[in-house]
Amino acid sequence: MTLTSGRYIGHEYDRMIVLFSMQDGAREIACAISTSAMDYLERGPQARPEQREAQFTRLRDRIEARAASKYRATEFEGTPPGIVLRSIDFRT
Repeated sequence: MTLTSGRYIGHEYDRMIVLFSMQDGAREIACAISTSAMDYLERGPQARPEQREAQFTRLRDRIEARAASKYRATEFEGTPPGIVLRSIDFRT
């Protein structure tokens, strides 16, 4: 099944990640992206914590496309299994 957009969950400053979800039908898939990966995608100055949700929204299509490709490749991490995106996932 194809993944679709889920919800923005929030920014975890201590872990330097943004949590979000995607949907596989009725199943919610836990996802995270490092803040350094989002800054890498924008190639600009590091965003401030209060700017992370807006940054995620701007980059959402690219983030979700990469999460979907990792999902199809069954590249899960953690317990419970989820998708984790890092800067290296966006380098070509």
